[in-house]
Order: sequence, then C-alpha cells, then structure tokens
Amino acid sequence: LPIVLLSYRHGVKWGLTAGFCYSLVQMALGADVVAAAFQPGYFGDGTMLGRAVLMCLLDYVLAYSALGLGGCFRNLMKSKGAALAAGSVAALGSRYVAHILSGYLLFGGWAEWFFTQEGFPAWGAALVESLSPNMLGFVYSLVYNGMYMVPEMILTAIAAVLVAKIPGIAAKIQ
Repeated sequence: LPIVLLSYRHGVKWGLTAGFCYSLVQMALGADVVAAAFQPGYFGDGTMLGRAVLMCLLDYVLAYSALGLGGCFRNLMKSKGAALAAGSVAALGSRYVAHILSGYLLFGGWAEWFFTQEGFPAWGAALVESLSPNMLGFVYSLVYNGMYMVPEMILTAIAAVLVAKIPGIAAKIQ
C-alpha cells in the first residue's frame, strides 16, 4: 500500500521509480533465494544463469516495480477511496501476473508434486490426470501464487479505502 499511495499522490512515474527501488530492497532481503537460484541444480537441468536472471527480473524487478501502477486511476475517478482501491487492484494484479509468468516458466515442473501432496484436495490429482504438462504448469502457478496474491489484493484494496478517508493522506501532489 505505501508504494500504491505514493503513486497516487505523486503520479505513476514516481510510483514506478519507488516500486523499482523497492524491488531492489526485496531482492536484497531475499538474497538467500536469489543466491540459491544461481547455484547448479536449483532449476534442475538446463540453463542455470539465464533462468536465475529471469527469476530476478520477473519475481523481483517487474513484480515489485508494478506496484508503481497504483496511481493509474487517480485522475479517472472522483472518489479517492475508489481510485486508490482500483489502483491497488491494478498494481497488485500486475504483480500477480509477473509471479504467474515466473512460476509457469521457471517452476512449472513442480506442478505434479504440488497437486498430489498428501492433504491436497482431491481435485489436485484430477488436474494432474486431465491437463497437459504445460497447462498443468500454468494452473499450478495460478493457484500457488493466487494463494497469497488474491488475499493480498483484497486486503490492500480494503486498506486503501480506509486510508483514503484519513484527511490529507491521499491528497494529490503535483
């Protein structure tokens, strides 16, 4: 929400810049994951370096920079709360798309394992049997990333509406 609010107050250009800076902070905080991606065997066989760089670009740089899109509705809606909530959904939805793409391209091989774990609902095994490996990888990424991104989108949109009611906090600057 802070990046979305910054984008709403100062414009998408500043929001994207702040989102990019935040992506670098997230990458530094996730240094153990980033470093592991550059180790042999992290992605199985294949081109390790290219996949590790792609992971950094999709899961960090693109995903967190996309939060800067939060101000895209600031001049399109009269209600600050609605504009901030819509911007939150657009920004976090864009982040979700980046994570889906990364999950599909880089981690789709985990799909069968994910859907057939003990305790997973029966529909998981049915998916494994009925979908092609490529489609299964896409559905895996959609479900896996949706498990945290969809609640985050909903909670952020609700928080945006509440934050917009605080006098002066959602004032446009510039």
